[in-house]
Amino acid sequence: MSLSIGIVGLPNVGKSTLFTALTKKSVAIENFPFCTIDPSVGLVRVPDNRLQKLGEFSHSEKVIPTAIEFVDIAGLVEGAAQGEGLGNKFLSHIREVDAIAHVVRIFDDSNVTHVHGDVDPCRDIEVINLELIFADLSTVTKRLENVVRDSRAGKKEAIAEEEVLNKIKQSLEIGKFAAETSLPSKEVEIVKQLQLLTFKPVMYILNKKCDGFNFDEQNDPRYEKLLDLLHGKKSVLVDVGIEHELRDTHVDEKQTLRREFGVLDNGIDALIRAGYSLLDLITFFTTGEKETRAWTVTRGATAPEAGAAIHSDFQDKFIRAQTISWDTLLDSGSIAKAREGGLIRAEGKEYIVRDGDVMEFLI
Repeated sequence: MSLSIGIVGLPNVGKSTLFTALTKKSVAIENFPFCTIDPSVGLVRVPDNRLQKLGEFSHSEKVIPTAIEFVDIAGLVEGAAQGEGLGNKFLSHIREVDAIAHVVRIFDDSNVTHVHGDVDPCRDIEVINLELIFADLSTVTKRLENVVRDSRAGKKEAIAEEEVLNKIKQSLEIGKFAAETSLPSKEVEIVKQLQLLTFKPVMYILNKKCDGFNFDEQNDPRYEKLLDLLHGKKSVLVDVGIEHELRDTHVDEKQTLRREFGVLDNGIDALIRAGYSLLDLITFFTTGEKETRAWTVTRGATAPEAGAAIHSDFQDKFIRAQTISWDTLLDSGSIAKAREGGLIRAEGKEYIVRDGDVMEFLI
């Protein structure tokens, strides 16, 4: 499964620096044949302590993580929806990703210029949001022009689509994202076909700076205002500059340097996990002497759908899946003991995979 998150934001807020830090977490391309070779796309491993523990448990020759793609999208500027600053090209890149990571600067530093002269996180977010809204409003309006003709001719599908499009248009016209429109599941499926930018899940990367005037640390009113704006939305605090500096540092030295910098948390790992959660993904594992591997599926996937992540035959010819939770397996001491204790379950086609399942597929 190849799912991607586009990194967006105003120019000079740390997007490319963040992307460079992220790509240090890249995985071996040969293990992921679906991915494309593109300098603006990084296939990034998802940090997961369970994987290493399972690899040690099985004495595996190889341990392979699961991964998600991050795409470095050039800085958007005001007027992008009207084609300013190659805006149409940038907006088309956003259309191709599955989710959006919006980088927002939350520090003052006279040595780091800002495209608007001063730093105002809420304004910066609203600039980008408006460009996405304008682009979607154009898409919806053009689509409505085509649908109305068929709707007036009495075509049921067109009538249903026109109703949905008008709901979305009303939301966009008052500055709301399409995703904020209350829609039943049937109408959601109609909207998905339009690939609207404001219907994609979004998280916000709040970029701090070591030794800078960080709004969250200074009780700055701009940060309080930002928290109000982002209430209920997914956000992650990251010192992008420090993470970039630490990207080539040996693991044994990193924690010492983090203490010196006063940045103890691994912001990049937190960001990757947040992106994984944003896409509503979970992980299951396969393990053995040759290989322990993490696999990605969408939350709610059935056992055959999970099997398809490995090979299409595992879905098409699925009989059942031998399943056990990763921690239950480790506690049992060995696969043999887990089997003797009746801890390994035989699950059928209707089984909904749980995060952390260790699975063996029978076909």
